Amino acid sequence: MSIALATIASAAIAAVLWTFSRSMFEAPVLQRRNYRGVDVPVGAGILLVITAIVVEAVLALWRVSGEHLDAHRGERLVFLLVCGLFCLLGVFDDLAAHGDDRGFRGHVTGMLHGRLTTGGLKLVAGGMVAIVGAAALGADSIGALVVGGALVALAANLANLFDRAPGRASKVALVCAAIVLACAAAGERPSLVGMAILAGAAAGLLAFDLREELMSGDAGSNVLGAAVGLGIVATCSVPVQAAVLVLLVALNLASERVSFSRVIDSVAPLRWLDRLGRRSVDA
Repeated sequence: MSIALATIASAAIAAVLWTFSRSMFEAPVLQRRNYRGVDVPVGAGILLVITAIVVEAVLALWRVSGEHLDAHRGERLVFLLVCGLFCLLGVFDDLAAHGDDRGFRGHVTGMLHGRLTTGGLKLVAGGMVAIVGAAALGADSIGALVVGGALVALAANLANLFDRAPGRASKVALVCAAIVLACAAAGERPSLVGMAILAGAAAGLLAFDLREELMSGDAGSNVLGAAVGLGIVATCSVPVQAAVLVLLVALNLASERVSFSRVIDSVAPLRWLDRLGRRSVDA
């Protein structure tokens, strides 16, 4: 399956899934007030993983119906499994988080004081899931496992830190996914189909997100960050992964002192891209 076909197909499937399932998201337990004071259903990011499952099911039927070769099926399943587990952790955070010990420092401080927050659970369990994913993608040493696992986990957490306005986390993830794809050698790009499926699904939901019809929530931002992280692990050498990891650590720590929203608003091109398609605060 080509990158282009994976992206287009998953975008269409995600849009159709939301159209037919939106009534289920009207449940009171899923309603959250957004930055404009509008109640919007949270947790729609689960549709990213469901879209990936639908695509994988179609590919399985295609493969067995004509004995077609599918050399990269294993890599896609790694993306699906790891991102599905990150989605599960994100759904729990969307529903159970109560506002205490927020932020990277808050989660770590809570754990040091014997309190495991929902965000702390994501860091710990997500880190273990990320290590499993890195191992499945070929990491064959302790160093490679630690670097790859930390990269995926921190990428998922960073995506969540950008989820402060409609569509922002999806836009950041789509830009990062495009960069990963552009930097990958031609022979490595088939390994990124799993990332392309999830990115395409995010693109399919983006218009609804921008219109404040849904919130992907942690269930979506975690998935997108993990998918981009897995894409880097799947196509980059360990030294390159280590360099990306240093950047991710710096950004996660910087989020404790620097408002990403303020930085975005202060840089004209970033502000334009961030607000593109979104309703104004006064709308």
